[in-house]
Amino acid sequence: MTGSGAATILGEGEGFRSLIDPNRTWYNNKRLIRLHAWVVLLVITSSANGFDGSLMNSFQSLQQWETYFDNPKGGKLGLLNAIQNIGSLAGYPFAPYASDYYGRRITIWWGALVMLIGVAVQSAAINFGMFIGARFCIGFGLTFAANSAPMLITEIAYPTYRAPLTSIYNSLWYSGNLIATWTTYGTARIHSTWSWRIPSLLQGLPSMFQFCLILFGPESPRWLVSNGKDMQALQTLAYYHADGDEHDPLVQYEFQEIKAAIELDRASSKNIGWKALVRTPGNKKRMVLIIAIAWFSQWSGNGLVSYYQHVVLDSIGITSELTQLLIGGCLAIWGLLCANVCSLFVDRAGRRKLFLASSSGCLVFFTMQTICTARYSITPTPAAGHAYIAAIFLFSLCYDLAFTPLVVTYTVEILPFSLRAKGLNVYNFIVSIALIFNQYVNPIALDALGWKYYLVYCCWISFEVVFLYFGIVETKGLTLEETAALFDGEDIVAHIPAAAQLIPVQEVGKDDRDYDEKIPDSKA
Repeated sequence: MTGSGAATILGEGEGFRSLIDPNRTWYNNKRLIRLHAWVVLLVITSSANGFDGSLMNSFQSLQQWETYFDNPKGGKLGLLNAIQNIGSLAGYPFAPYASDYYGRRITIWWGALVMLIGVAVQSAAINFGMFIGARFCIGFGLTFAANSAPMLITEIAYPTYRAPLTSIYNSLWYSGNLIATWTTYGTARIHSTWSWRIPSLLQGLPSMFQFCLILFGPESPRWLVSNGKDMQALQTLAYYHADGDEHDPLVQYEFQEIKAAIELDRASSKNIGWKALVRTPGNKKRMVLIIAIAWFSQWSGNGLVSYYQHVVLDSIGITSELTQLLIGGCLAIWGLLCANVCSLFVDRAGRRKLFLASSSGCLVFFTMQTICTARYSITPTPAAGHAYIAAIFLFSLCYDLAFTPLVVTYTVEILPFSLRAKGLNVYNFIVSIALIFNQYVNPIALDALGWKYYLVYCCWISFEVVFLYFGIVETKGLTLEETAALFDGEDIVAHIPAAAQLIPVQEVGKDDRDYDEKIPDSKA
C-alpha cells in the first residue's frame, strides 16, 4: 500500500465502484484466480442438479432402463421423476439452519456426503423401490448443498464479478445436463444394465470433488462476522480482494458495510425468525418476487421438454431412441452456450430488461410449439415435427436470457444476510413444489389432453409477462447491502453505506501500485 489515506466520505452514489482497482482483474491477479477456482468447486452443485434432472429424461429413452423397470408410465413415471424433489422437500426444514449455524462450507460438505450415498445406492439398484429410495436420498443431500453454494459464491465474490459468477452458478445446470445426455447417448449401445448404471455412477463426480475439497476453501466473510469472527472475515476479504492488504480501501468498505448491515439486523427484531420473511413491507415484496420467479422458472413451458422429452417427441413422430438422445444432447450444448453467455451480460443489460425479454420470447415460441403440435395431431407431417424442434431451440434461447442465469442471482441479492438462507430455502422449496407438480401431473395431462394441455401454459406465460412488467425491481450495479434501499426505504440505506464510507481512501489504478500477487507480463 503506497501513500497515506485520508478520511474521506465517498460521494453520493459512488459506493464501492470508486474503490475498484482497474488493474486487478480475474485473469491477471493470482488471488482472484484462486478465488475463482474455489467458485468452480461451488458452481458444480448446479451441475449435479442438472445431471440428475437430465438423467431421468435420458433414461426414458433407454430400452434397457425401460425394460428393467417394467416400462413405467403415467403415475409411476411421474413418481420416478418427482421423488428427487420430494427428497428435497424433506431437507428444507433443516438446510437454512445448517447454513446459518455450521457455516456454508460444512453444509455443502454434508450435502455432498448424502448425495454420494444416494448415487451409490442408485447405481447398484436391483428393483424399483431401491431406485426410488436412492433418488430420494440424492434430493435430500442436494437441498443442503444448493442452499449454501450460491450464497457462498455471492458472499465471497469480488464485487465487480458477483452478479456474473452467481448467474453462472445456475447456468451450469446445463453442464450436468450435457454430460448426462451425451453419456447416456454413448452407453445406449451397451446391451446390459450398465447402459444406465454408468451414467448413474458419473452423477457422483461433482459431489466427490466437493466432499474432498470444500473444507479447504474460504468461508463467507458475512457468516464469519455474524458469528463474531471479525478478524477472520477481514483477512478473508483482504486475501482474495486485495492481495492480503487489510487496509485496502475496497476491503475496508466491504468489511464496514457488512458489519453495519449485520449489526442493524441484530438490533431489529423484524429480521429474526421465519415470520420476518413477511413482517415488513420490504420483506413481503421480496417474498412475493422470490416465490413468483421460483414458480415461473419451472412453469414457463420448459418442464415438458426438460423432463418428458421422450413423450413429447413421440407425440410429433420422432420415436427413434438415438434420435431422441441426439436432440437432447444438442439442446444441452445449446442451453449451456446461451445461458453462460447471457450470464456475462446481467450487469450490462440489467435484470428487468432480461426478465421481460425472456418471458416475452418464451410466450412467442411456446405458442409456436403449441401450433406445431396441434397441426401434427391433425395431419401428421414431417414439416410440423421439424418446425416443433426449431421452436424448442428458440424457446430455450429466450428462457436462458433470464430464467436460467438470473433466478438464483436475483433471489440472493435482494435478501439481507439475516434472511438469505431462509429466503433461498423458500425459493428452492417453491421450485421443488412446481417440479413435483409438473413431473407428476404432466404425463397424466399429456395422456388425457394431448396438445390442448399446451394451452394451459400459453395462458400462464402470458400472466408471467404482465407480472414481471409490474413487479421486477432493477438491482444492477449495487452491493448486496445496498439493495436494501430498493426494498426497505431510504432510512435503512442511509445507515449502512454511511458506516462504510468514512474510511481511508487512496488512489488506485496507478502504475506504481504494489501487486505482490499479480501475474508477470509475458512480454520480453
